[in-house]
Amino acid sequence: MTASAMTANQIAEITGLYRYPIKGLTPESLPRISLRSGQTLPADRRYAIENGPSGFDPDAPQWKPKIQFLMLARNERLASLDSRFEDATNRLTIRKDGQIVASGDLETAAGRAAIEGYFSENFQPELKGPPKVLSGRDHSFSDVARKVVSIINLDSVRALETMLGAAVHPLRFRANLYAKGWPAWSELDLVGQTLAIGRARLEVVKRIKRCPATNVDPDTARRDLEIPATLSSNLGHMDCGIYAEVIADGEIGVGDQIAVEEPKLV
Repeated sequence: MTASAMTANQIAEITGLYRYPIKGLTPESLPRISLRSGQTLPADRRYAIENGPSGFDPDAPQWKPKIQFLMLARNERLASLDSRFEDATNRLTIRKDGQIVASGDLETAAGRAAIEGYFSENFQPELKGPPKVLSGRDHSFSDVARKVVSIINLDSVRALETMLGAAVHPLRFRANLYAKGWPAWSELDLVGQTLAIGRARLEVVKRIKRCPATNVDPDTARRDLEIPATLSSNLGHMDCGIYAEVIADGEIGVGDQIAVEEPKLV
């Protein structure tokens, strides 16, 4: 039986749900969320911190490559910050070593200026221009142009740990949805398949090619592993995880089952 056939017959379970309101900053754990067709998780990558002029127009938002923003792939010090975003007030609070270092309402000029001031003062060597908090309403500052949900198979993470001979924190992959129960790497064969989680449906559209951001430990902010290189030398590619698009609305939560839906016979 092929890995994809095994996965199609095997139920996985959601073990974690995360969103990243500000690109490159702290993951926020969620117990349950409502998925909407064609959308990301609510407020996922809603904001980004521009690293020098990118040409982004908030009134006509277009996808920009991640190199235009502060990001873990190049700015690992971001992992030393603990940030929290409040939906009701649009307030971002950033702590370092337990102390509040910046706070502001990201939908006001004054609030954005407070956040920008912190990065201007503390990230100077890495800045290519004035840091600027960007928002495009429903725009998502994802690494890919389409609005997706990223999924990591924890069995694949365990297989990667064996390759590396070291523990791998799953949050290195900054996924929205973590799952257990699929054989290692079998999720890579699900491109084109539909996942069923309660009433929600997600179509798997792409494998995720990993970048140097995964080399950064989310707890220590140290670049201490060589994950893309290890994937390449062991598997012949740098893929770990999948992107899926929401094609039917529904609520999902930790503990829910994920089934690979059988194709409908025409």
